[in-house]
Amino acid sequence: MTETNEYLYPQKWLSKVSTGDRVTYELRMRIISGLIESGTILSENKLAADFNVSRSPIREALKVLASENMIRLERMGAVVIGLTEKEIEEIYDVRLLIETFVFERLVKVNTTDLVLELSKILEMMKIAIKYKDADEFSYQDVLFHETIIGAINHSYIMMIWNNAKPVMEALILLSMRARFKEKYEDFQRIIDNHELYIEAIKTKKRELMIQSLHQNFDDVQGKVEDLWRSQQMLSKGVEQEK
Repeated sequence: MTETNEYLYPQKWLSKVSTGDRVTYELRMRIISGLIESGTILSENKLAADFNVSRSPIREALKVLASENMIRLERMGAVVIGLTEKEIEEIYDVRLLIETFVFERLVKVNTTDLVLELSKILEMMKIAIKYKDADEFSYQDVLFHETIIGAINHSYIMMIWNNAKPVMEALILLSMRARFKEKYEDFQRIIDNHELYIEAIKTKKRELMIQSLHQNFDDVQGKVEDLWRSQQMLSKGVEQEK
């Protein structure tokens, strides 16, 4: 796969991945962005020529995308399905459920090192904003949340996160690129939201965490009222048990 400005996925993020992974990341971005429309039939031979690779990494990529319900494998080729609005909401539902679960674990452990690490990442996010680098901001944003999730050392939660991460990462990349062009002034509010995350983890105050999650997920998803009610009930239940 030759270097080209036409690629949507940041090539600098792909230095240590296989050829199949390179194709997977790029095809996923093209499908989610709408560059490859729903209903399009993808040919292995055509893709191999487009990416200048053999058919083997193309097959590898198509299998991964089929497992994510991005495409449907058929005899004549792979049919693009894409993502529906409902599926996008469900992805953020999963992320919300993970992060609320993680916070309940964090209130029981020492978070000093985590707070320091998140503060460092936040500074990198601010630098990316200063230089209007949407890709670097997206990278640091995903790292910020992944660092929180990884802090509880829960292998199955991490497995769920890793399964959802590729699609979520593509959504964040596309969203942030658009925001840097159209709503650059909005990034101070996003930084404020992440500072609230850090403060909630530092003080272990559930009301702050709920507020920070509410601001962040309303920002990226829109309607999560049912999940908020469930989380608030969970928090009250934990308090009553104590």
